[in-house]
Amino acid sequence: MSEALSVVPSRDDVATGVRETSVIASGIADVLADTYRLVFKTHAYHWNVEGPAFYSVHKLTEEQYENMFAAADDLAERIRALGHLAPSSLADIVSRSKLEDKPGGLTAAEMVEDLAHSHERVAHRLHALAELAGDRKDIVTEDLATARSAFHEQAAWMLRAIAKG
Repeated sequence: MSEALSVVPSRDDVATGVRETSVIASGIADVLADTYRLVFKTHAYHWNVEGPAFYSVHKLTEEQYENMFAAADDLAERIRALGHLAPSSLADIVSRSKLEDKPGGLTAAEMVEDLAHSHERVAHRLHALAELAGDRKDIVTEDLATARSAFHEQAAWMLRAIAKG
């Protein structure tokens, strides 16, 4: 049993016809970092939102962070399927992410707007990833990026719909 636990994860060569897997894996890792950071931000706002829109925002953010948490696993597993190692430190996640934290004390409206903006940023990165993957004959990553982008675009729309007076 001790031999089984002493295996160190490593990069593998994968021959599926996908070109430049390291470039694609890096792009996925960037999206994974943004996803993880947005999971935390969404969860924090879920915990701390107050006011007349509490229930709506609380329920919507719960659905969204649960979806993104599951998606993080899909993204990391795609990196592994391409033969590369997924990010394995919080420092790597933070350094790769383009999302920014807002200071505390936000109103429900500010939380919702911040989340909507963050979802749009992730969708933008996913559009770029889909294009990058398509150019390198990686239809699986292209499809994953397209599906994830659709989620983030819908999430931004739903959040903005709640914010309207």
